[in-house]
Amino acid sequence: MIFVAAGTQDGRELAGFLLENGQKVTASVVSRYGEELLSRYPGISINDRPLDEAALAAYCRGHDVSVFVDASHPYAVNISENAMRACRACGVPYIRYERQSAPLDYAKAHYVANYEEAAKAAASLGKNIFLTTGSHNLKAFKEAPALQDCVLTARVLPDPEVVAECVALGFRPSHIVAMQGPFSELLNEELYKKYEADVIVTKDGGMVGGADTKFAAAMKLGLPLVVIERPRIAYEHMAQTFEDVLRFIRKVREASWQGAVGSDS
Repeated sequence: MIFVAAGTQDGRELAGFLLENGQKVTASVVSRYGEELLSRYPGISINDRPLDEAALAAYCRGHDVSVFVDASHPYAVNISENAMRACRACGVPYIRYERQSAPLDYAKAHYVANYEEAAKAAASLGKNIFLTTGSHNLKAFKEAPALQDCVLTARVLPDPEVVAECVALGFRPSHIVAMQGPFSELLNEELYKKYEADVIVTKDGGMVGGADTKFAAAMKLGLPLVVIERPRIAYEHMAQTFEDVLRFIRKVREASWQGAVGSDS
């Protein structure tokens, strides 16, 4: 069985692609919305329980996982590191599928390594800060000393728990944009205008994640971009296309079959 960590749109599509190409697939998601989207693939198995390193290893052993496909978000460092350690512990081949970065050639793009650096950079570039980094690290911006005199607008998923978290952190209701992306260039542009953004803070989620249209809208308006770089992780095997993942799975299966034949001879 192929286990796919499928917490993104392209991760879900990859799980469906593998299923349609004759693979037995279990896809792992952590949201009801993700589960609903996966359910449109007939025959797919879904894991909706959060799995840490030990639980991942136990799951792989208990469910005869033959290949672990890590299609988690490019910034989900803990998931990837836990998965690699779990796979090494139980001898399951691991491959990382990662969407390509969105190209950006812009003089006003400022690259930073983490959220703390992003907060400092944003404060130096303007007062009205439009955050498009998701909800998981909003606390770093809200509590950053450099941003205490700035107006923060957060664009997050339209999930009641996420919105409640924003309110609890002190975001004004009028500066919480709860919308499901990805967004067109035009909609990004209009939102930047509506909230009088001086600077856009974002991550390079790739074209699938809408980074290209976020970039394009900021460039059209001449707004500075603070881009949090992707984490640098040493993956043993990596693919950027669905076909490459399928080839890896077939290669693993062929090697396993040849090994079984050799042990019988």
